[in-house]
Amino acid sequence: MSSSTDYDASTPLAREIADLNRRRRAIATQKFPLPAKTRVFTVSNQKGGVGKTTTTVNLAAALAHGGARVLVIDLDPQGNASTALGVNHQAEVASIYDVIVDEAPIADTVQRSPESETLWCVPATIHLAGAEIELVSLVAREQRLRTALDQYLESLDEPYHYVFIDCPPSLGLLTINAFVAAQEVLIPIQCEYYALEGLSQLLRNIELIERHLNPNLRVSTILLTMYDSRTNLSNQVAADVREHFGGQVLEAMIPRSVRVSEAPSYGQSVVAYDVNSTGSLSYLEAAAEIAARGAQD
Repeated sequence: MSSSTDYDASTPLAREIADLNRRRRAIATQKFPLPAKTRVFTVSNQKGGVGKTTTTVNLAAALAHGGARVLVIDLDPQGNASTALGVNHQAEVASIYDVIVDEAPIADTVQRSPESETLWCVPATIHLAGAEIELVSLVAREQRLRTALDQYLESLDEPYHYVFIDCPPSLGLLTINAFVAAQEVLIPIQCEYYALEGLSQLLRNIELIERHLNPNLRVSTILLTMYDSRTNLSNQVAADVREHFGGQVLEAMIPRSVRVSEAPSYGQSVVAYDVNSTGSLSYLEAAAEIAARGAQD
């Protein structure tokens, strides 16, 4: 008769635990290479509920955890990225609204996230909700964020390694500003029905911006989110996305995770909230892959 400490290593649960332990050991020993110059990502998907803000916050936190200096620009009027990073974004706080509408320096709006010494955030306040209308009449309305960000980055003695811009789930002037300010686009795609719906329109818009406003823009990274390996649907969507986009798709995939959902309510990324969770592990793996790709480029 087996002792109480024995278990069948061939069971699905035992295999899953062994795989998680192997992945944790691998990421714990992995060094994140740092880019030679600042990489600026816009994280965008016009479809809501795909994990866009969650991805922005957790990739930024994971890269900071790996030793990088990271700035998150919250360009979504909902301010969820600001909340998740634990920074103040009440109405009276200097924010990205002041930067793009009133031409305030970004240096006057940056706050350090309490969860990391190398993670900063430019918050979004409720004022940003009216910025789309206000931008219409302003000079160089599509390029105001790029101008401010370029000036800020040039003024730094110690540059950031990464800048992540979190966009609203729309293709208005705020999102256009984000595309014009960035060099790379990261698109989160959920492993669910209708995952690719609207994506062709997003890619067409990115192509137009590349042609007319920002020739350096490219879709460099696609991240599969809300993956559930137990369902045929998730596996089929993942296979379809990899077939369509090839090398742009990260090997790492973000699973459905209670910890990932809980973390923002504590004003934290999942990396700070529970570094040993599967969600945290997956974002750390995705961040390591992004870092490695940047080193190759």
